Amino acid sequence: MNVPYFDLKMQYASLRQEILDALDRVCQNASFILGEEVSLFEREFASFCETKHCVAMNTGTSALHIALLASGVAPGDEVITSPNTFIATAEAISYTGAKPVFVDIDPATANLDPRAVEAALTPRTRAIVPVHLYGLPADLDSLLAIADRHKLVLIEDACQAHGARYRGKRIGGFGKAAAFSFYPGKNLGAYGEGGALTTNDDSIAAAARILRDHGQVTRYYHDFVGFNYRMDGFQGAVLRVKLRHLEAWNARRRELSALYRKLLAGSLVQFPQAAPHAESSHHLFVVYVENRDAVRAELEKRGVATAIHYPVPVHLQKAYAPLAHRPGSFPHTERACSRVFSMPLFPEMTNEQAQYAAQSLLAVVSGK
Repeated sequence: MNVPYFDLKMQYASLRQEILDALDRVCQNASFILGEEVSLFEREFASFCETKHCVAMNTGTSALHIALLASGVAPGDEVITSPNTFIATAEAISYTGAKPVFVDIDPATANLDPRAVEAALTPRTRAIVPVHLYGLPADLDSLLAIADRHKLVLIEDACQAHGARYRGKRIGGFGKAAAFSFYPGKNLGAYGEGGALTTNDDSIAAAARILRDHGQVTRYYHDFVGFNYRMDGFQGAVLRVKLRHLEAWNARRRELSALYRKLLAGSLVQFPQAAPHAESSHHLFVVYVENRDAVRAELEKRGVATAIHYPVPVHLQKAYAPLAHRPGSFPHTERACSRVFSMPLFPEMTNEQAQYAAQSLLAVVSGK
């Protein structure tokens, strides 16, 4: 049996007419940048996230950059975040002129360790950016308490957490703002790049709308040096179609993840645990094994495709060499990155495919 890592073609086949109708609406209205489809998506996604505002943008990286800027992060500030993430989290901080300050993860959850956050605070600390990695919400109770005590801004990197919950509430409205990515492989993916900022703060939303559109308050009147971070009309139309299916897709991801956990229980395979009060979006099903590369190679021979999220932690990337971190700086992160890989997980996947993938992994790690 062959088990693909992901299958967007299969998803498109099930949505084809809805998607074509939506794209035709954009063409009929010749509304290709922002426009009605994007505005409607903003309203619908804000409602989904249980937030007051959604500001659609061209990428999740842009959304995080604007969230930081609109929250007052500026050159000379420090922003605490995780090195166990895609580099865009740190890049968005760097774009503001602030310094990313990495702290180690809780090895149980793979998310920011609040104790490490508290220890890293300095007079220059302005914000905390927890990453809801793999769709698992971070320990928001502890992190919000730290932010409140020290008068810091908390901004959620929710780029993998569409539909996740914490204490029953949707991710996206806990901090000053949150950033989502609609990269095609996400739970809610565009047909190209896309992102959004969510917030309950009127001033953050107003600033974000100006900054994403060249700093203009009205057409051709520019109060700020802004950015071209606008969402295409086509992406808004596609996302509106797919948003209607997101709850069902997330439910299916949850079923498949539960099946994986049941089949892998008691084996040499380990996986991150959810923090208390957290409900994952199940964006990825990641596992930890020894001899990761050899295990993946053997799975590939057996027809099971896999991926790695992420092989090199951000603090050891050449791009951040000026921060002078060395191997051993964040041991829990480095151990996780040396052992982690992602199993196939997508809503159209069958139980038989999941069972075969899990059984193949069990056979490989046990030497069979």
